Amino acid sequence: MDLDRLNFESLGNLLVLYGLNILYAIGLIVVGWWLATFVERLVLRALGATRRIDITVSGFLASIARYTVLVFVGVAVLQRFGIQTTSIIAVLGATSLAIGLALQGTLSNLAAGVMLLLFRPFKLGDSVEVAGVAGTVKGLSLFTTELASGTNVQVLIPNAKVWGANIVNNSAYGQRQFAVTLELPGTADAEVAMAESVDFLKGDTRVLSSPGPSASVSKLLLDRVEITVAAWTNTGDDGAVKAALIRHLRGRLRAAENSAA
Repeated sequence: MDLDRLNFESLGNLLVLYGLNILYAIGLIVVGWWLATFVERLVLRALGATRRIDITVSGFLASIARYTVLVFVGVAVLQRFGIQTTSIIAVLGATSLAIGLALQGTLSNLAAGVMLLLFRPFKLGDSVEVAGVAGTVKGLSLFTTELASGTNVQVLIPNAKVWGANIVNNSAYGQRQFAVTLELPGTADAEVAMAESVDFLKGDTRVLSSPGPSASVSKLLLDRVEITVAAWTNTGDDGAVKAALIRHLRGRLRAAENSAA
């Protein structure tokens, strides 16, 4: 009888002990979950206060903060039940290292994406040249940069290549200079052609008045002469103005040829 009573007492003590541990673990999980959510919202609010950090990066960093809190909560729960977490952490570390080595290229794209989103060398709508591709920026994620080429074809470039290459942002300063080179026969009057080209550009409202359009002789040979006409426009207008100038010059050359004939 004493043995049975002892067994029941020991069992009752174990039930009380583990019951309290379970209640403690449940309470810790609830509090930890709430704390993780609170930390996530706090990080989002703090990062959202600055315009320099993209919303994608804010969400990514907030998720990291949330899961960091949850990991600490999980370790605390395991320790409450007497489970040695040192070996578990060592196994997780080795597993993370193996996964990191296997996904080295993907992680490099992720790291490059975070850097691009933080430092913002370009933004949506910018005309850029990067990794041997020229186009308009249409999207930027943690892994790829999306460009639209001149023929409106989607181009996806891994962020590691974008971050590790020279980035030419044609839209960074808001204004851009273009130049057109024209080859004239030696008998043509280069001064008249340059003056007409400058007058044509001055009449285009898309051409900036300061600095104004200019023209100069770039090459002078016995049988021909080359002139270069340059002007400044707002970014995005340079292509249209350049095309208009070329059409004008071609029309003048045809008229000159017809009059000579």
